[in-house]
Amino acid sequence: MRSIKYILLYSLSLLVFSCGIYSFTGADTGNAKSFQVNFFQNNAPLIEPQLDIDFTNALQDLIVNQTNLDLVTSGGDLVFEGEIVEYRIAPMTATADSRAAQNRLTIGVNVRYFNTLDEEKDFEQRFSFFYDYPANDQLTGSTKEAAFAEIFERITQDIFNTSLANW
Repeated sequence: MRSIKYILLYSLSLLVFSCGIYSFTGADTGNAKSFQVNFFQNNAPLIEPQLDIDFTNALQDLIVNQTNLDLVTSGGDLVFEGEIVEYRIAPMTATADSRAAQNRLTIGVNVRYFNTLDEEKDFEQRFSFFYDYPANDQLTGSTKEAAFAEIFERITQDIFNTSLANW
């Protein structure tokens, strides 16, 4: 009976330790210990105040929450930088009397990713997403918050998947 306990304990420990560190997010951080997200300046033709700070913070938060990397302000093993290049509101659908029934907010971000430990993983790519809302609504308050939350969630997850996910 005692030997069965030892065999089970040995098997369990072998299983746990042979798998190494596993990330449920699918993140492949390699030997990286830290990351930095440089400020994403808003260079879009239409400037929305606070958008640049909110986006930079959203990207930092996502990486902090989905990896075990330390956030640093300089000298990071993984570096994210870029700029917001698009902030556009356009009518999407029309009513019978040719008025807009729905508007679309589109935000586009150009991202440069540098992996100082493996330069083959570096890239520069544009990411964008949109949010549709009723034309009768103004893009303020809770409508703007919901739009930014949905767009940021999608763009930051796409950036994460492209840079760190091993899918």
